[in-house]
Amino acid sequence: MDIKDIKKAGIDDAEEIKIKDIHIKKKGKDVKVEEITVKRDEEKGKVRKLGKGIKKYSKKFWYLLWKDNSWKGWVFSILFLFFFIKIIFFPGLSLITGTSLPLAIVESCSMYHDGNLFSNYDKWWTNHEEKYSEFEIDKTDFENFVLKNGFNKGDILFIIGANPAKLKIGDVIIFNANQQNPVIHRIIEIQKENGEYIFSTIGDNNNGQLSFEKNIRENQIVGKAIFKLAPYAGWGKLIFFESSRSPQERGFCEEN
Repeated sequence: MDIKDIKKAGIDDAEEIKIKDIHIKKKGKDVKVEEITVKRDEEKGKVRKLGKGIKKYSKKFWYLLWKDNSWKGWVFSILFLFFFIKIIFFPGLSLITGTSLPLAIVESCSMYHDGNLFSNYDKWWTNHEEKYSEFEIDKTDFENFVLKNGFNKGDILFIIGANPAKLKIGDVIIFNANQQNPVIHRIIEIQKENGEYIFSTIGDNNNGQLSFEKNIRENQIVGKAIFKLAPYAGWGKLIFFESSRSPQERGFCEEN
């Protein structure tokens, strides 16, 4: 027997293997046998054992998560997804986007355009031109704004961190205004005061500005909306809170 044969037999974690011929007396005869000495590295053995243990429990984990159709498997999968989203997904997304609120569910109709995904921009502008003319924003300007067709209650928006110095008129920002939830409106005016940028916004579907959006400070800004990630998907959450809203805030949107 040589060392290759020994390793094939399963002793492949040895640091050193020695084979020596020895002679022994058996029933009055001189018999030659091979003495095999195996020296193992204890640290390597521990690592190997740990690796086997991890592999074993990993198989059990993935089976329970994806293949086990029992009630235990379903409960485990739901809990795992909850903790993954809460502890890994959202913190990771916040780190990448640079904002504490990378995904925002639209909870009001203040940015709604009639028709939503199939909104007629020309018709919408005709109905709302007057309020924008006060801020010297014309149809051509608005046509080049992000999310020019607005968004609907229940839509999920993708938000990134906003550098106040790089924000411009027409951007849609999300900001804190001592309301129950952050507000998502469009910038219509930017001023600079003592080195700080001051923003003024309006909701596309509002008839005028609200008092709290005429003087928005840099430290109030949470982020900037980039695009509509999932139309209507946020209704899965909103439906549970509709009954607690005032009657005029409930239900689907209509254009003012």
